[in-house]
Amino acid sequence: MKKSNAIANLIREDLRDIEAYSSARDEFSSEDKMIFLDANENPFDTHLNRYPDPYQSKLKSRISVIKNVPTRNIVLGNGSDEIIDLLIRLFCNPFQDNILTFPPTYGMYKVAADLNAIDIKQVFLDDNFQLNADKALVEASKHTKIIFVCSPNNPSGNTIKRPEILKLIQNFEGIVVVDEAYIDFAEEESFSTLLSQYKNLVVMQTFSKAYGLAGVRLGMCFANTEIVEYLNKIKPPYNVNTLTQKHALERLNSVGEVSKEIQTILTERKKLSVQLKNIPWVKHIYPSQANFLLVKVDEANTRYNQCIEKNIVVRNRHTQPNCENCLRFTIGTPEENQKLIETLKHLA
Repeated sequence: MKKSNAIANLIREDLRDIEAYSSARDEFSSEDKMIFLDANENPFDTHLNRYPDPYQSKLKSRISVIKNVPTRNIVLGNGSDEIIDLLIRLFCNPFQDNILTFPPTYGMYKVAADLNAIDIKQVFLDDNFQLNADKALVEASKHTKIIFVCSPNNPSGNTIKRPEILKLIQNFEGIVVVDEAYIDFAEEESFSTLLSQYKNLVVMQTFSKAYGLAGVRLGMCFANTEIVEYLNKIKPPYNVNTLTQKHALERLNSVGEVSKEIQTILTERKKLSVQLKNIPWVKHIYPSQANFLLVKVDEANTRYNQCIEKNIVVRNRHTQPNCENCLRFTIGTPEENQKLIETLKHLA
């Protein structure tokens, strides 16, 4: 397909001239000690009585340094799920357009599409959980507006071959979203390094995995400045709350601790992979570049229930494409992983 050079042509026509809600903190914000009587806030200081920065300026500045992405190319969301929803709403016309995904993959792409009355096309990954860009490009139609690629992929754990993703970016007329929720555990570099080369590339990352902040709900979106401007127009004005911004900034100022935790997870992932091979009913362990292992067992439903009975919760992926009798084990602490192995050894 011949690619369009104008992002505006890809935006839903009814949203191209949309005016964003102008919040009080859009109109005026200051680091100085001001008397704010503009936003109908409670004036008594609870540390949370003021609305948060709608554009998360301090947080984005720190993310920019760590991720090497200019602040003008960053949008933050209430988890990556909000970003997925915003992207679908921005580019896809309800009851008309579709997105394309590669099962087995993250389930929220389909949920967000369904919620927005957007159809979904699927091109299944092969037995090695790799995608075929040529097949995807053939499947894509003029109404396919977004392709979602999860790499490292969930639930398989592998990275998708870079040349295949590049082929999609270079030849697809719409938006290619590379979901890098697990990139901090992978050996490959982020696709965010290519943002200046490809206007139709969007990269998502998260604070939920390597940064250990799943509870604050914070997702990162790196994209062309034009896409960022449109996303800022349609997002809720205060979508990232004050506590989330505070905790994320504190975590980003402790990157040494984060790096240690990542290294421990990588060490434990390797150790767990070796130990699982000694479990008689484990049939195959898929290679992983994430903080989990996908494991084929003799009978997934039985083994899952046995783990639950032993107070260990794993994820049963048996119903997912190419995942028959597969369980997904998140890498826990060294103590948790040892407890897991000891438990699995004694399951009949």
